[in-house]
Formats: sequence, C-alpha cells, structure tokens
Amino acid sequence: MSGVPPRPARHLFGRGTWPEARRIADILRAETVGGALLLGAAVLALIWANSPWAASYRELSEFTIGPHALHLDLSLAKWAADGLLAIFFFVAGLELKREFVAGDLRDPRRAALPIAAAVGGMAVPAIIYTTVNATAAGGVLSGWAVPTATDIAFALAVLAVVGTHLPAALRTFLLTLAVVDDLLAIMIIAVFYTGSLQPLPLLAALIPLAAFGFLVQRRVRSWWLLLPLAATAWALVHASGVHATVAGVLLGFLVPVVRRAEGSGPGLAEHFEHRWRPISAGLAVPVFAFFAAGVSVAGAGGLGASLRDPVTIGIIAGLLLGKPLGVLGVTWLVQRFTRSSLGDQLRWWDVLGLSLLAGIGFTVSLLIGELAFGSGSESDGHARIGILAGSLLSALLAAVVLRIRNRHYRRLHADESRDADADGVPDVYQDPSRR
Repeated sequence: MSGVPPRPARHLFGRGTWPEARRIADILRAETVGGALLLGAAVLALIWANSPWAASYRELSEFTIGPHALHLDLSLAKWAADGLLAIFFFVAGLELKREFVAGDLRDPRRAALPIAAAVGGMAVPAIIYTTVNATAAGGVLSGWAVPTATDIAFALAVLAVVGTHLPAALRTFLLTLAVVDDLLAIMIIAVFYTGSLQPLPLLAALIPLAAFGFLVQRRVRSWWLLLPLAATAWALVHASGVHATVAGVLLGFLVPVVRRAEGSGPGLAEHFEHRWRPISAGLAVPVFAFFAAGVSVAGAGGLGASLRDPVTIGIIAGLLLGKPLGVLGVTWLVQRFTRSSLGDQLRWWDVLGLSLLAGIGFTVSLLIGELAFGSGSESDGHARIGILAGSLLSALLAAVVLRIRNRHYRRLHADESRDADADGVPDVYQDPSRR
C-alpha cells in the first residue's frame, strides 16, 4: 500500500527488565513462606474455633489490652486488624510506590493492562455479589467489596509451587495486578468503609506524617525517630474514624524511591521493605488470619445454612466466577481493540490460570468483611465461610490449569535443551524468543 512497514504488535505480557525480574523472584521466595504461614494460621483458627475448646478461642480474641485514656483499649482481634495489619499495608505502600516510580507501572503502556485487568477483576465480582444480594431474600448489599480483593501472599505462593516452568511474564503480571488491586482496595476501605469522621484527629495526623516524610526524604533511618512518629500517625488516624491501616499506606508512600543505575546500593524504600517484609509475612498477616478466620460453623447457623445465605453465595460467586471473568475479559478486550498480542509462547489458557489465581481473596477480603458487617455478626460469619470456600476453590482450579500448562512448558524447555545439545550450542546462546 503506502510502503510503510507495519508497526510491530505490542506484547501484553512483555519480558520486563532484568532487575525487575530479579526483584520479583526475591519477592516470590518470601511470599511462598508467608503464604504457608498464613494458611497454617487460618487452619489452626478454624480447628480451634470448631473444637470443644472454642470458648477459649473466643476469650483470647476478645481479651482487651491497651491504654483506655487514648481509646486504644482494644481486643487482641482488633489489634491484629487495626495494628498489625498496618504493617502489611505499610509494605504494600512501599511496593506500590516502587512500582509506580521505578517498576513496570511507570511505563503507561506496560501499566495499562494490569490496571485495566485489576479494575475489571474488582468490578465484576462486585456486580455479581450485588446482583445476588439484591435479588435474594435476606441479602446484605454492604458487603459488595468483599470479593473484590486478591490475596497476594496466597496467590504468589500457589504460583510458586505449581508454576516452576511457567514464563516469568505471568508472574510479573500477577504481582503487578495484585499491587494495583491492593491500591484499589485501600481506596475502597478509605472511601466506603470509614465510620463517623473526626476531622481534628485526622488533621493532627498530618503533623507526624509530615515529620516522618521530612526525615525519610533526608534518608534518616533511625528507628527511635521514625517509629514514634509512625505510631503517633497511626493512633491519630485510628481516632479519626478512618481505618488505621490507611496510615500504613500513607507512611509507605512517603518513603522516597530512587531510580538508580544497576549496581548501586539499595535505596531507603528497599531498605525498609527488606526489614519489614519478614515481619509482615511472618507475624502481622498470620496473626490477623488467626483471629479473622476462626469462624464457628455451628455458630454461623450451620454449614448448610451458611452456604444458602446470599452473602456466602455472592462472595463465592464473586471470587470463583467474577474475578476470572473480570481479569480474563478485560485482557481479551485490550488485545481485541489494541495492537497488542500475547507474549511469545503464551496462550489464553495461561491467562485463565492467572485469572483464577486472582480469585484467592483472603487477608483484605476478611478485613473488608469485618468492616462491612461488623465483627462477630452472623453476616460476618457467613462472609468468612464464603471467603474461605471461594478462595480454596479458586486455588484448586488455578492449580489444575497451571499444573497442566507447567507440564507443557517443561516439555518445551526439555525439547529446546535437546536441540541445543544436538547443535553443540549452549542453551544460553539460543534465540531468546524460543525460551
């Protein structure tokens, strides 16, 4: 026609940069351990809450500690949800800022797909839940956001176990999608699940936040300066009526991220992430899961009654159907209406497995459930059962699909290795597009 060569198709799942791939590999190793601890804590809580010693579990959860004068005399379960989980959101805030400043999300073309997929993966479950509860007797619409969250620790742990030979691009996409998912979930908590707002404590929280930001911008790492400021900001945000975990995200956003040349030392955000991620994955999230997952099936009206409740049905349907439909559907739409294509060797079956993994909602879903229904309420108990059942089914289906795809890529890799040996050329020198 005009003699102008056609524009090359953009790959939806690009390879990314080597430093980014190495960082994601490090996170995968850490999240695998964190996911195992999270699962162990949840199973222990379920067994204890449904055992003859269930009363002792409730007494432990309701044990109150903290200064009454500061209105911080909270139960252990509340301390886990509002206090320890703020550490998880602080690490999430660090990860979010790093992605937008120095990661793949800084490139609008790379960021477009995971952002769109995350939005679709939150909108469709919310629509499904709302439809179920709006049309069924006894439905509770306030829980519409419960099935919208993806648990990054569980999802990455499952992927690391079953996806040893899957392309690294899928892992990069899942991490990026989960990061955007966390950001949207934080916004939902702050906007839709804030109680009576107290403006004076919220304004007062700006003072320790500003002091914390001033110090970290000057690369101050002294914990005896930063930790009291962070604790004060958390307490004031808690007193304002905004959920206290939002303070963790704000503190994470204040830590500077430097785009450095490869080979330079770690920046302050990486230093804090390195220090606090083990505390988040090894202590904060498992302890929260221990207190949040201990639902008594008998206390919730029996398992049969729980599974017939619109809240439970809406959450299971949102996680098991809504998440895959949203993520996979939006990815297909982006591919259909742009010049993008799937990366080398990737197939839509891979994207399906990834979309099913996004249906593993646990940590943030349990938190939103408590905020939506009230901790200890019947609907909260049904929500916990729905979250556990939907997440388990999503994990099992994702494991089946990804296991099949993993065998395919393992055979492909073995064939390429034999070809390389036959040619007398080391595999490292082969055409990268074949790997």
